Amino acid sequence: MRKPLPAPAIPEPGQAKRGEAGHLGYLLRQAGAALRARMDHALADLGVTPPQFFALTMIGAYPGLSSADLARLSLLTPPTVALIVANLRRAGSIASRPHPVHGRIRQLELTPAGASLLARCKRRVAALESALVDGLPPAEEAAIRRWLVRVASEGAPQA
Repeated sequence: MRKPLPAPAIPEPGQAKRGEAGHLGYLLRQAGAALRARMDHALADLGVTPPQFFALTMIGAYPGLSSADLARLSLLTPPTVALIVANLRRAGSIASRPHPVHGRIRQLELTPAGASLLARCKRRVAALESALVDGLPPAEEAAIRRWLVRVASEGAPQA
């Protein structure tokens, strides 16, 4: 009978392959997960999840979006967006109206309560984002933003 292997020591974020020597894709995912956890905590008492925040943000920025548009913009699946929209509608944060030409398409918009909720969420998320770039010279922040946009743009499927 063979002895079981001891459990490997898992490095902390920033160490070994979870640090600068790690694969860029993994580091991006790790950073995204850390931000998501911070956002979960910052928005919890408002009853908003990060995906709901992203949906509110996109609906606020682009009133009249359909759920399909919202799914594409927020990088979520249509079934996930359908659940988010249903929950936000039930909470009174968004409303929908029929598209003027294609009546089966529902156009989404923030309600006054949704706009107020989004403003509170944005203040909290802005504080998190400020902490992310704290100590970075503006030129470095701008370079990181350009790089992230380039990575996202080059990986996007062509319409």
